[in-house]
Order: sequence, then structure tokens, then C-alpha cells
Amino acid sequence: MRRLTDKVPVQISRKLYNKIKNRVELSQGEFKNIEEYIEFVLSEVVKEEGEPEQVYTPQKEEEIKKRLRSLGYL
Repeated sequence: MRRLTDKVPVQISRKLYNKIKNRVELSQGEFKNIEEYIEFVLSEVVKEEGEPEQVYTPQKEEEIKKRLRSLGYL
């Protein structure tokens, strides 16, 4: 059985990789590395499409807003 922490490789273009690398560097430590950034963005996209809306604590909501701001969405 696979655990949720199992990872699989995904290939992306060098051009996209470099853009993401730049965003990670500009995030001022919000993201530790490119993998964390990609996982966060994809998690947000998947949540929007398939999961019912959740109610977040004010602290969690502020954390999400901060991350979205660092990505340039807010």
C-alpha cells in the first residue's frame, strides 16, 4: 500500500522550471524549494476542482492568503 508521503517523479520543461525557481527565490523563504512550491500550487488547483469548500481558521486563512500573494494571485 502506498503512503501519502510517497513521491513520484514528474518532468517539466526547463523554461517552466526556471520560472518556478525564480518565484521560489522571490518568495522570501515562503517555499523551501521548487518541489514544495509545485506541490502547493497543484494541491490548490486540485482542491478547487474536486473538494467541497472548507472553513478555515483565521490563522490558516491568513497563511493561505500569504502564500497566494507570494505567488502573485492576490
